[in-house]
Amino acid sequence: MAKAPFQVFVTGTDTGVGKTQVSRALLSLLADAGVRPQGFKPYESGCESLKHPADALALREAAGSTLPMEAVCPHRFRAPLAPGIAAHRLGREPDFRVTLAAWERLRMGPVVVEGAGGLFVPLDSKHDVIDLIQVLRLPVVLVARAGLGTLNHVALSLEALAAREVPVRAVVLSRSTAARDPSERDNRQFLEARHGVPVLGPVPYLEDARARHAAFRRALRPLVSERARGR
Repeated sequence: MAKAPFQVFVTGTDTGVGKTQVSRALLSLLADAGVRPQGFKPYESGCESLKHPADALALREAAGSTLPMEAVCPHRFRAPLAPGIAAHRLGREPDFRVTLAAWERLRMGPVVVEGAGGLFVPLDSKHDVIDLIQVLRLPVVLVARAGLGTLNHVALSLEALAAREVPVRAVVLSRSTAARDPSERDNRQFLEARHGVPVLGPVPYLEDARARHAAFRRALRPLVSERARGR
């Protein structure tokens, strides 16, 4: 029997924790394995260009995909706000049916879906990110900062996901600054022991974009290696 395709939803404990970098690393590893993945960023805000949203473009490039941007990222907003708030300011309501229709095009194959911000970021007047995760029925890769506060943020996120019976494939810790944090040395061991979830990283902070991408790939390779050839 063929394995199920590699599918995950990358979410975070906050904004700016490294979700796009994790998503790019996963997609590039899958592409290297010949799996021909797709990236899906259904909601992106803070877009300097609505025609060329930076995060969605990065996912499409990492996957080696040629899908039109409407399929990769159906909802795009200029304001650097939660998508639902950005839409509300424009007097608009993002159509959740459009999101699900875009997902239908991708759901049978290997795919990495990237959320917007954390679990309770509003996508429209009725749905938060966690609602989308539950509807898509995908396991989660949870990205968190490596440092003081992450034990609380990760625990709250894991509790919310458990309440919705959403499986968690791994927690990925990422350093967001060059400064060292004395709490960092305990985070991985504590999270694994307390919550029974695999923890990857921490991925070091590197100013060079290529070096940082390579570091994320090294950290995430174990997550991909066992499933990458599922079809």
